[in-house]
Amino acid sequence: MAATNPHYDYLIVGSGLFGAVFAYEATRAGKKCLVIDKRNHLGGNVYCENIADINVHVYGPHIFHTNSKRIWDYVNQFTTFNRFTNSPLANYYGELFNLPINMNTFYQFWKITSPTEARQKISDQISKLPFKKAGNLQEQALLMVGPEIYEKLIRHYTEKQWGRDATRLPASIIKRLPVRYNYDNCYFDDTYQGVPVGGYNKLVAKLLAGIDFKTGVDFNTNRYELTALAKKVIYTGAIDAYFDHSHGHLEYRSLQFKTEVLDMENFQGNAVVNYCDPKSKFTRIVEHKHFEFGRQSKTVITREYPVMADKNVEPYYPINDDRNNAILKKYQTMAAQNHNVVFGGRLAEYKYYDMHQVIASALKVCNRELYTAFEVEV
Repeated sequence: MAATNPHYDYLIVGSGLFGAVFAYEATRAGKKCLVIDKRNHLGGNVYCENIADINVHVYGPHIFHTNSKRIWDYVNQFTTFNRFTNSPLANYYGELFNLPINMNTFYQFWKITSPTEARQKISDQISKLPFKKAGNLQEQALLMVGPEIYEKLIRHYTEKQWGRDATRLPASIIKRLPVRYNYDNCYFDDTYQGVPVGGYNKLVAKLLAGIDFKTGVDFNTNRYELTALAKKVIYTGAIDAYFDHSHGHLEYRSLQFKTEVLDMENFQGNAVVNYCDPKSKFTRIVEHKHFEFGRQSKTVITREYPVMADKNVEPYYPINDDRNNAILKKYQTMAAQNHNVVFGGRLAEYKYYDMHQVIASALKVCNRELYTAFEVEV
């Protein structure tokens, strides 16, 4: 129900990139906005905290990457991005391998230097598999890279990340994994890549400059009072929480972060190192200073431990299996009947989005709501 005498045109629930972009565009279009966030800071998952003069990515590493010049130009109007490209390493019981899987990786496995030899090696391994079509993640990975690489670099990392056996995961998850027959260690193929100089807080601060906001406010526990403040709501929280989990809980994977300040200049020599063995309970170690090529005398590292999300753990990765997708459809039907609420972003759409996709999605909503932003493809 619309508010009777609202003070704002839009109440924006969540100050992550979706909410911040919409707030910026709506304000530019002459609308009055209030942004609220249940956390005690703005920026959602891209929030950075300065520790030991290093911008720490509090909720995991965020490397901006896109093939869209429009999206790249859009974010660069607010802050300067550096030239960082993600080139992670994989650690398997102390052995190091280049990621994404490429000719460097093949050399590390088999001392092969020719793309033809590498293709033949993998082809020979695949030919011995007892199946030709993938029915799950394990089978898809085996058909992509063969059993040797799968066992060391994919299987245990994936099972830790998702908390279930690889044979119980959909094949679609692993299709995002790049496999290259060249020596390119850059994880993403996108034309434009980087990290904001000085951290993501600068980007969010520019997007929300001059806009009313409140932090430490949980919309779902104060829904009626908060909704009465505005003509319309832009909701970026979990869609099942909005509807009081009336059709059941949607499942998410999450992460617990253990961050340390170390009295050394350089811990691992790289921003991201994946730990692919089953013994290591964490999936990766992030050394934050490398995102901005830092030379500080100390360093800050974060170990990431995958867990299931619950009421005390933030949801990050939707588990888009058949059960959850069936529940999602019920919530989407309910959402479509709420004409004064717009559901957008990873949690509200129960969809895995990269940052550029979140921004593109927000701008599409802006086109529909405001007719001031430009048309972009998600």
